[in-house]
Amino acid sequence: MEKHDLLHEFPEHREKILALQKQSNRFRKLFEDYQQTDHQIYRIEEGMAATTDEHLNELRMKRVHLKDTVYKLLV
Repeated sequence: MEKHDLLHEFPEHREKILALQKQSNRFRKLFEDYQQTDHQIYRIEEGMAATTDEHLNELRMKRVHLKDTVYKLLV
């Protein structure tokens, strides 16, 4: 499994992501929430942490929601 960090998910928006991290508290919070959620999913998928399938699916849905929200701020 691989991590899905936002700079790799949206390479065409790299400059805007970096700028918004400096300029917007809301964006910075969304970015951090996304990165933390993605890291949790990665640890579970790699067997470094245990959880239920239900919790893993909840984390995946949270990641999708955060990614969609971030994308809307980028375009």
